[in-house]
Amino acid sequence: MPSPDSAPESAPASRRSKITPERAQELYAAVLELLRESGYESLTMEGVASRTRCGKSTLYRQWGSKPELVVAALHGTRRMRLPNIDTGTLAGDLLAAARAIGEASESDTPLMHALSHAALQSPELLCALREALILPEIAAIDAMVRRGQARGEIAADLPGAEFVAAQLLGVMRARPLLEGRYADAAYLTRFVEMAVLPSLGLTAGAPES
Repeated sequence: MPSPDSAPESAPASRRSKITPERAQELYAAVLELLRESGYESLTMEGVASRTRCGKSTLYRQWGSKPELVVAALHGTRRMRLPNIDTGTLAGDLLAAARAIGEASESDTPLMHALSHAALQSPELLCALREALILPEIAAIDAMVRRGQARGEIAADLPGAEFVAAQLLGVMRARPLLEGRYADAAYLTRFVEMAVLPSLGLTAGAPES
């Protein structure tokens, strides 16, 4: 017996989209909202159809299955917050990154938790999750560190430099488990000031002339 989230046998092999980009964004937003509310296992194509007032057959025709729709939603809503940060100092960049990550933690953290278990069972879903939520921020933080090294703010071979992204993104994920609260902008700012910057030999104040 086919599962409710498997593609119907009558679905055409080649799909032709009649969904506008604007409508697709509405569907993607609903998918992510449902994931945050109930998790991946509880997400169904029927639920997405009901939430968005879209025909279930349209969803199957366009995306084929729940995993494909979730992957498309992750790719289609990818945000690039951190690459635009460049304050001129590494400390300033990391503090700005902490605020940006913290402001999004209330929406990003539940999504990460909702998808983590399923992603470990699905290479495609794991890849989409990393590409949408993780890799862009790692790349942006690593670029901040490299700029700081190029300016001479920190040594090029400073051992702790490679772990800055892991510290910032890791504590965002860990705080809800450890304290039952999101790592918001205020918390991440303190974390950067008290833990990350000292490990790099930096402070939150203006650099010495």
